[in-house]
Amino acid sequence: MSTTYVRRRRRTLLVGLAAAALLATGTGAASADSTTTPAPAATPTGDGAQALCRRVPQIDHRIDRALKRLNSGADKRGSIARLQQRVDNAKAAGHGEIATYLQDRLTFRKSLVTTLRQRQQDLTDVRTWCKDNDGGAS
Repeated sequence: MSTTYVRRRRRTLLVGLAAAALLATGTGAASADSTTTPAPAATPTGDGAQALCRRVPQIDHRIDRALKRLNSGADKRGSIARLQQRVDNAKAAGHGEIATYLQDRLTFRKSLVTTLRQRQQDLTDVRTWCKDNDGGAS
């Protein structure tokens, strides 16, 4: 036997024994302490307006990037046009199940554009609110 194999085996054995000892002592303490009630979770003190106001530019950039990708041509991965082309190709090849699956994804992707445009409008309203309220501090 090589020395590295013996060392590795010894180390594995020691780690296993240590884990077993921790489990054995931890379970007894946990079962004896099971009558206490857990501490209540900390409640949030605010609505996170300041953090949201700080993140508005990043969120806006992310929404713009997603809309640009969705509205790109058939050569861009993730675009509606590319997925529509895949649906058409599946139908032309007679792969009905594949076409149905891709059509469902296409329907969702088209609805995503509507959702992102609504978020963009909401974010514009948030940006205005942040400007009027000192970045959410007031």
